[in-house]
Amino acid sequence: MNFSFVPGDAVRAGGAMLVIPLLDGDLGDSAPAALVDADKALDGKLRAAATQEGFKGKADQSLVLHTLGRLQAERVMLLGLGARARTTPEVLRLAAGRAAKMAQKLKLTELTFVVPETAPAPVAVRAIVEGLMLGVYKFDRYKTTGGKEEKKAPGLGAVRLVLPQGASQGAELEEAVELGRDVAQATNWARDLVNEPANVVHPDRLAQAAQEVAKAAGLKATIGGRREIERLRMGMFLGVAQGSAHEPKLIHLSYVPKNPKDARRAPVALVGKAITFDSGGLSLKPADSMVEMKTDMAGSAAVLAAMRVIGELQPPFPVHAFIGACENMPSGTAYRPGDILTSRLGKTVEITNTDAEGRLVLGDILTWAVEHKPAAIIDLATLTGACVIALGNYIVGAFGDHDATVEQVLSAAKAAGEELWRMPVTELQKDALRSEVADMKNSGERWGGAINAALFLKEFVGDTPWVHLDIAGPSTSPKERGYFNKGATGVGVRTLVEFVRQRAASPEQEPARETAAAARPAKGKARSKTARA
Repeated sequence: MNFSFVPGDAVRAGGAMLVIPLLDGDLGDSAPAALVDADKALDGKLRAAATQEGFKGKADQSLVLHTLGRLQAERVMLLGLGARARTTPEVLRLAAGRAAKMAQKLKLTELTFVVPETAPAPVAVRAIVEGLMLGVYKFDRYKTTGGKEEKKAPGLGAVRLVLPQGASQGAELEEAVELGRDVAQATNWARDLVNEPANVVHPDRLAQAAQEVAKAAGLKATIGGRREIERLRMGMFLGVAQGSAHEPKLIHLSYVPKNPKDARRAPVALVGKAITFDSGGLSLKPADSMVEMKTDMAGSAAVLAAMRVIGELQPPFPVHAFIGACENMPSGTAYRPGDILTSRLGKTVEITNTDAEGRLVLGDILTWAVEHKPAAIIDLATLTGACVIALGNYIVGAFGDHDATVEQVLSAAKAAGEELWRMPVTELQKDALRSEVADMKNSGERWGGAINAALFLKEFVGDTPWVHLDIAGPSTSPKERGYFNKGATGVGVRTLVEFVRQRAASPEQEPARETAAAARPAKGKARSKTARA
């Protein structure tokens, strides 16, 4: 999708469709110039039609009219943004997504979009770019007609952005377009990875995707198999993986600045859950609950996609991504309820539910990440149904007891337009994980299930600043909304990128790294195949 800037006269900008975002109440005397000019060219029929159709500029409202040759644009679309006090870049992003979907429905290849004055021009431009590119996303590669591949119509390829009066095109706007494009492309790439069926995206394919990211973004990729995982004594990871015919994969991507001084700074560590299919193991899920379990690797997809952008951003500190990929399958070799597994940290874990497998793999991967002495760790995981019950389908649960780091992640999410809500990590729930025969159980009581899972993970990070993001709900959307389709959302990509951007801009806010947990000796060294871009 190509973007170009146009001076303030929206009516003369042309294009197949002119998109005019409006606040609630903008149809009155405070109407923006684009609406006034378009309405004048249409002899007052634009506002009249909006009134007749009940369009007031409320959020989620839209109206499309054919101009019948009275404007250079063939159609005009009014987009509701809602009340000014509630208008954020995310509202504009969602509205742009609706415009993109309308353009797809009408099979348009170009449109003209008026940049509203609801936010500084670079912020608004980035939101529009992301909304349009996320909005045109479709996962239809397996659609056929009569056994033949369905021919796809040309998509939206050119967008003219009409700048507000007084706003001039410059490097800041160009950078906003490039950042928005990079983030949206990476997010759509993550959506593809999550939407693919599990017979396509298995641990081998996920490892291959990591290598592709490394090659594209100039990162180092280290990929290990079962032998490397055994040498690292990741007993929990191996336990989960042992029921599947697919070999598990240990994935490490790293960005290291070229400046030696920056390269020596404490890194940021990103960890993604990568269960490429979760049957529940011997604690088998019901059939209906298993249908969408190809998406149980959404955390890893978000981390890999974020690394694509981070490699381009080149922050002045290292960033590492750690992923343990496997399937959780029932078989004669699968781990069992009652088994006791020994983690890389040395803690023993009694298995009470083989469907609480993600925390087991993450526990070993988090231990491995801590050994790289990061300043902060963020993990993303489709971890618990309990978090979906608590927060629904659109809000990410954020856990962590290092306040500064949690606040930085929440700030990044807010700037990125992703909804996070801080959840407690309280020792009051710790008894739920107490075992009579091992150091801990992998699953406790039903009540507080999302907190119990976070407490389990906390055992493996020690004093390292750490934030756990439970994305079980927002990783997929149950319906079309704004720039979302039904299916994978790519949630977390924008937050991770924004966290790194904000930290790069304000290095004095770097979380203090505690060395007590970070100084644990490694329990084995992996012989790994390395791909360097």
